[in-house]
Amino acid sequence: MNENLYALLAGHFPAVADAPCLILPNGRRVSYAEMESQSARYGNLLVAAGLKKGDRVAAQVEKTPEALYLYLGCLRAGLVFLPLNPACQRREVECFLDDAKPGLFVCRPETLEQAQELAWAARMPLVHDLGVRGEGSLAATAAEMPEAFDTAQSAGSDLAALLYAFGTTGRAKGVMLSHRNLAANARVLHDYWGFRPGDVLLHMLPTFHAHGLFVATHCALLNGSPILLEPEFDPQRALRLMQDATVFMGVPTYYTRLLQEKALTREAVAHMRLFISGSAPLLPETLNEFHARTGHTVLERYGMTEGGMLTSNPLEGERRVGTVGLPLPGTEVRVVGEDDALLPAGGIGHIQVRGDNVFMGYWQMPEKTREAFTAEGFFRTGDMGRFDADGYLAIIGRNTPR
Repeated sequence: MNENLYALLAGHFPAVADAPCLILPNGRRVSYAEMESQSARYGNLLVAAGLKKGDRVAAQVEKTPEALYLYLGCLRAGLVFLPLNPACQRREVECFLDDAKPGLFVCRPETLEQAQELAWAARMPLVHDLGVRGEGSLAATAAEMPEAFDTAQSAGSDLAALLYAFGTTGRAKGVMLSHRNLAANARVLHDYWGFRPGDVLLHMLPTFHAHGLFVATHCALLNGSPILLEPEFDPQRALRLMQDATVFMGVPTYYTRLLQEKALTREAVAHMRLFISGSAPLLPETLNEFHARTGHTVLERYGMTEGGMLTSNPLEGERRVGTVGLPLPGTEVRVVGEDDALLPAGGIGHIQVRGDNVFMGYWQMPEKTREAFTAEGFFRTGDMGRFDADGYLAIIGRNTPR
């Protein structure tokens, strides 16, 4: 059995070839068939460049369809995708490249000269550029490649992505995520959040971190849903697009900015099924005002790069204000004291998690990895929290660096 994440996603693509996958701001539609052929071209490009299974591909590019094709092409070729924030400065990028040692670095056209300098210093063999309109050598080269590609056979434990996460110490650590980690979270979230035929995802999150690239994108692809792929969050445009969307994922600032729009009414979001918030706490007053204006209770969840989503308020049932909900199916979450002993409901302690979604460890940091896990295999998140009597988790703050 092929445990490659792309094989899982592709197994749920619509049978109708022209079913829309991406709907772009200019109105152009990319069908699931086109997305599959384009990701095949990128997979062929990567293999033709001499990259071998397990090699890293770093990308510091804007959010575009081509960037998504590159990510899926990496999965299909058995390579490891390393997204970098376009806002990262030269010194940060230099450190990431030196640590990950990718076989290919994809940059924006305006940073090509710098990227070539960094690649030369890191002894990287190949640099391509990719612009916001799909221009650059990467897309041009991919266009010459065959549009058929046999997805690589991957074990669940094979590395699929490497994301650098900053802890409270300020030093970035490479979070290793396997095909199994990403697939486990995608399956659970697709089911827990009730993805169904007819859903349309409004995607305004960045795609250089887990929230936008994995959580949002995987849920939609696993559902065979159209994705309204927007380059960034714009509250006025979001309200217009909600006439056609059913699901929206955002961070708390998105909701505070939406509340500043007079056009935010029940009628404006009548087509919407679900609003989700994460990456930071949503203030109770924001949640309550949003409900009063729209009739929707935003669903809060809790996650991190190292484990994807860990807890969530329920789709059906009480979404308890001030909490991040219940442990997701397949994820064990516990709150412990200094001695790793379980605390009773109401006790404030360290949050630890375990499950197939929890990462493999930190890249090139075996000692940090050992420190991050307990003897029983629970990951020490560094977050503090408490369970209430009904099993809802509240995040209290952070205590230890990670």
